[in-house]
Parts: sequence; C-alpha cells; structure tokens
Amino acid sequence: MRIAARHRTEWLLSSHTFEGRQRQLRLGGEWVDVVQMGQGEPLVLVPGLAGGWRLLAPLAAALARHHQVTIPGLRGDRFPMGTSWVRDIADHANDLACLIDQLGLERPAVFGVSYGGAIALELAVEQPQRLGALVLHGAEARFRAGLGATIARRVLERFPLPTDNGFVNQFFNLLHGGKPEPGGLADFVVERCWETDQGVMARRLGLLEAFDVSDRLWRIDIPTLVLAGTRDAIVPRARQRALAAEIAGARFETLEGAGHVGFLSHRAEVARTVRGFLRQVRHSHC
Repeated sequence: MRIAARHRTEWLLSSHTFEGRQRQLRLGGEWVDVVQMGQGEPLVLVPGLAGGWRLLAPLAAALARHHQVTIPGLRGDRFPMGTSWVRDIADHANDLACLIDQLGLERPAVFGVSYGGAIALELAVEQPQRLGALVLHGAEARFRAGLGATIARRVLERFPLPTDNGFVNQFFNLLHGGKPEPGGLADFVVERCWETDQGVMARRLGLLEAFDVSDRLWRIDIPTLVLAGTRDAIVPRARQRALAAEIAGARFETLEGAGHVGFLSHRAEVARTVRGFLRQVRHSHC
C-alpha cells in the first residue's frame, strides 16, 4: 500500500527512534547531554536556539549512515538557571572546542544550524585549526532580528507562558518559510522547541543580537559549505549567499522550497549534499 506524501512524512517523524549513545560531559561547569551515532569520519552537529539534540536527531540519523555523528547539548538545555554563565556566543564556541578535545576528535567537520551556525562560525574564526571543514545552514555573520523575533523575545522574557503557547507557535511556524501543513513535521518542531525553557530561548535570542563575526571571516581557511533554503524567512537566502561570498573558497548551495528548518524538511537532500561536499574535501587532502 502506497502512503500519501503528507501521511508518509507524519509516519516517518512519529516513528523515528533514536539509535545511538547518550552520555553527559561537563562543559563550562555544567553537565550537558552528548549524543553519538554511526561510524566513519567525525561530524559534529551543533543544535539551534531551541529543541536541542532531539530536533537534530532525524538529520543525524541520515548522516550517521556514513559518518560518526556527534550532537552536543548546549549549556542551559538541562539546567536553565545555568544560562547566566553563558555570556556570549564565544562561550558556546569554547564549549564546542572543549567537547572536541574531550572526545578526542581530530579536526572534525562541524555543521551548525541557525544559532548553532553562529557557534560554529565563532569557533571557525577564532580556532580554525580545530576544524577539518565547516557546514552552515540558516546562518549569517551578523544576525539581524526581524520584528517577529524581537516580539517573541520580549514575550518570552516578560510573560510566563503555558507549554504550546499559540502566539509563540506562530513564530515557530515561520521556521518553515510559510504556514506548514498540520501534523507531522510542524508538530515535531513545536514539540521539540518547547522542550527548551522559554527563558533560555529569550536569552539566546539576545545573544544572537550581539553576535558579529563579519570583520573576522577572513580568518576562515577551511573548506566551507553554506546551505540556504529558498524560503528561509528568518535568514533569507541572499544574506546566506553574502556570507559564503565573504569566506574564501566557500561553496554555496540552495535547498529549493526549504525554510529555516530545511535540515528537517529536506534532510535527505541535506545529508546527500553534505556527504558529497565532505567526500570532495577528503579527496582533496589525499
């Protein structure tokens, strides 16, 4: 029996099971979850502003067919009060460097999405020797908060909200580049994002507003791939293309019809593109 596309997506997401190893590492004085799956050359996935490693699990499962994928948690995921220790994106980048050291990963490829892309960029401009390659999705050198993000931050800061708040869910819907079909992917994104404390989300939005590596991009001397969804309403494709143009030798690719969460909606295409890019990087070093 052939499953209709919409119901197939719902079935894939609802039946997705995590197969990997989960443990805790101490980063910056706080215990964070670290998940690893698959075998092969190391690839570190850096999660976005909300949803933690669980939001990236479907993509990680696709990439783990050819790579040893590591997804670190961020400070604040498990202990929201600990976010006071995270002063800026650079603190997260230092955590990422410590994680690479603790796991003994030798110049892994690092793939950051959105907020995680900012963390990966900060590490790449300050400590490029730690990375073998850089992949970015939904990121830019200096994030410019739109009206929706600004309003969402103010609401999250000032008003205790019940889980699954309708107003904030509308902001989450922007992640798809338009109103998503009900069920399946939309529910998965909302449920995962609400697993992050609202105060943590607000603080991270504030850290993004202060983030700026635009005058340091010249330091990146590693192979870089920038993936942009053509319907990304959070960081438009043109701004991601501009980021790629400022990084020497960077490759720019688009995901047709994808929004800010193209790493989920187009995860097979993302995994295929990333795999091909890293294969080229490997062959160029042979």
